[in-house]
Amino acid sequence: MNDVLEVIIRVVVVLGAFLTLPLILGQMEHKQMAHMQSRLGPMYAGKFHGWAQLIADGVKFIQKEAVTPDAADKRVFALAPIVAFVPYGIALVAIPLGPLFGSDVLVGADLGAGLFFVLAVMGAGVIGSLMAGVASSNKYSYVGGLRVAAQLMSYELPMVLAASSVAMAAGTLSLVGIAEAWSPWWLLTQLPGLIVFFVAGLAELQRPPFDAPLADAEIVFGPFTEYGGMRFGMFILAEYAGIILLCALTSVLFLGGWAGPWSDQLGGLWMLLKVFALGFIVIWARVAYPRLREDQVNALAWKVLVPLALLQVAITTVLVVA
Repeated sequence: MNDVLEVIIRVVVVLGAFLTLPLILGQMEHKQMAHMQSRLGPMYAGKFHGWAQLIADGVKFIQKEAVTPDAADKRVFALAPIVAFVPYGIALVAIPLGPLFGSDVLVGADLGAGLFFVLAVMGAGVIGSLMAGVASSNKYSYVGGLRVAAQLMSYELPMVLAASSVAMAAGTLSLVGIAEAWSPWWLLTQLPGLIVFFVAGLAELQRPPFDAPLADAEIVFGPFTEYGGMRFGMFILAEYAGIILLCALTSVLFLGGWAGPWSDQLGGLWMLLKVFALGFIVIWARVAYPRLREDQVNALAWKVLVPLALLQVAITTVLVVA
């Protein structure tokens, strides 16, 4: 009974920590883009330099009416935001936060195949966007949904190959085991895999410059064109939850997770610092790079990332065997 209670407490604590991080990341994006693009609202809304902007956005989503098109598949249309958000919350349970003030590694569930579990659930989250595009009965949404499917198929392969290279080097599929097996040498030997994994993750989340499925100048807002109110808000929250998950997984696989000075006491803080440092890069890429065309998106996956991922697997194989 005590073991069951401990697992429940761990799951609740980890979920509570990681479900607040998307809100913090959202505020961070508001502020960072405000300074990079001279936006007034996120810099001055509220007494303490923009804190009220996130609250205003939340109130706006709550107040807006959630309209369902007459020709839409109403059940799939209503289910799509839930399918988009829930998988990321489930996957976060398997991400280790690290020790904090002498405690054991804080993780909801240390799964033996935690790496494959998280990758599989991340792919399931993208299905929500595809459902939204197909169910909306809107040609722009439908095109956006097809682009989502194309990006998922193109970027899943290099992402899995890069993660498999790390699993080979660590000799385990457990995320806790991978973080504990991490070596600073991985920053050199696994560098191609780090680049491939992070770029492919951005593409799966449809983050700029890989936001061709949304492409507001071409197809209004892609699969989310017909959504409003909290249904649209759930898609936005799912996007930020996906970013947190991608940054946390990248940190565990390639940056040592909670590794750092006094990691036994401050490991959890090191993990959060790395997550938000990677989050800064995600937001910076949104502002700094123009959107890629659909053909450029697929060419990058198959002509650059897949060969680079295969090269990383070959290098790791040689190092492990040697």
